[in-house]
Formats: sequence, structure tokens, C-alpha cells
Amino acid sequence: MSGIPVADDVLDTAVAVLPLPEVATALGVSASKVRQMLRDGQLIAVRRSGELYVPSAFFVKDGVVKGLAGTITVLADSGFSRTEMLRWLFTADDTLPGSTPINALRTSHGTEVKRRAQAMAF
Repeated sequence: MSGIPVADDVLDTAVAVLPLPEVATALGVSASKVRQMLRDGQLIAVRRSGELYVPSAFFVKDGVVKGLAGTITVLADSGFSRTEMLRWLFTADDTLPGSTPINALRTSHGTEVKRRAQAMAF
């Protein structure tokens, strides 16, 4: 599993996570493809009990939440670590539709989420 960037587990225990084999099944891809998505910054994983997990909120029935990969890229370009990205995506913000950036992405408000991510760089 070396070479896969992992965020510190800053998630609330109530946040559901999926192990990589379940992520692969949900996406209909191989486990190696999921690991590549993590390396490429399309997803963020945390380590729990020695295993990698991805927040289930990152997925919808059709695949990965639209706009997530782009938001991760914007945050990375702004100098955020994977841990900081994860914390930001799941931090409550009453001014966003959906109450958190990840929920706003899930409810098709990606433009507003990306705008805010870009603004944080300055």
C-alpha cells in the first residue's frame, strides 16, 4: 500500500466509511484502479486498524460524486494536505446548501463548493 497518500482519520465516528474492496465493488472497478484513484487525488482515504477506508459520502449510485475530484485538485493546488481537505469537506457550514461541502457536492452545488475552495487559497 506504499505510495498511496492517506489522510489522518479526522472524521467523526458517525461518518460511514468503506474498505477499498467495497469501494471497488461499488464502482465496478478493480482494487488496483481504486488505489490509482487515491494516488491520482480523485479520492481520499483514511487508515483505521491498519486498513484503508474511503468515506461513503464520496459515492452516489452512479459512481463518485460529481465535482469531488476537481474540488480535491483545487484544494491541493491551494496547498491543503489530504487531512486538511478531508476536514474541510466534512466541516459544517450553514451558508452552504447541504450544510457541509461534501453534502453540497452531493446535491449538485459543485460550483459554489469549488468557488469557496478557490477563495481559500488567497
